[in-house]
Amino acid sequence: MTEFGKIRGKVVVITGGARGIGLATATRLQSLGAKIAIGDVDETAVKESGAAKDFDHYGRLDVTDQQSFSTFLDEVERQLGPIDVLINNAGIMPTGKLVDEPDALTRRILDINVYGVVLGSKLALARMLPRRSGHVINIASLAGESHIPGLATYNASKHAVLGFTDTLREEYRGTGVSFSSVLPTLTKTELGSGVTPPKLLRPAEPEEIADAIAKLLVAPKAKVRVTAVAGTIAQVFGLLPQSVGDALGRALGSQHAFLDEVDSSERKAYEERVRSGTEGTGTE
Repeated sequence: MTEFGKIRGKVVVITGGARGIGLATATRLQSLGAKIAIGDVDETAVKESGAAKDFDHYGRLDVTDQQSFSTFLDEVERQLGPIDVLINNAGIMPTGKLVDEPDALTRRILDINVYGVVLGSKLALARMLPRRSGHVINIASLAGESHIPGLATYNASKHAVLGFTDTLREEYRGTGVSFSSVLPTLTKTELGSGVTPPKLLRPAEPEEIADAIAKLLVAPKAKVRVTAVAGTIAQVFGLLPQSVGDALGRALGSQHAFLDEVDSSERKAYEERVRSGTEGTGTE
């Protein structure tokens, strides 16, 4: 059996699976023999991606709606069997100054990025605990360990995901259910379109995140940061005195990367979709 042999036959559900990291992860795990179910609030996109990749199950999923999420998981289990892995990937990342952020958009970021993760984890636990087996993987971000001007609410949501996942990991220790956080750097998906990464930090490919998730399924651990370089820099910054860390961040360009240096024309399609309420894919 190869390193990834344990993945074969596992039933894996991925939210926000129509594009980006979610789709890359679904494709990677399918290649390793997993049974894949993807859900996304964009019904057209999820059906196109699901059919093109011949996933085992795909359909509309609104992670902010309890009935939608519960019904989707029930359908997966009826069709494919007990869910082994839930990957809470759906997320949005609008950019801009907080004072200019409409209240409806603030609530939408928190509903998808935080409540969607809480709800998905709760529903998965209810299924996994009786079997004493399962793995919940929550896609956070290196933004959850830092503070980036132009992403205040997004940063808050990812800090919340990290704290939530760490707490569940201890709360359910010894139950057979594992919890992991994945912390990507800025990734080459539409979510990161029009953004110039800070100096020294190359953007990650979605396939790198997918590979990291595959390794988590083989050997679960609390956190994985992608890329390794970006993760190391984020951890080092966390150990520095605040004034030093902030100054270094400004020197690397974090003060402007998600504000006045954003290419608004390149980013326009993504921003319009997340603000209109038809975006459920993510992240990074």
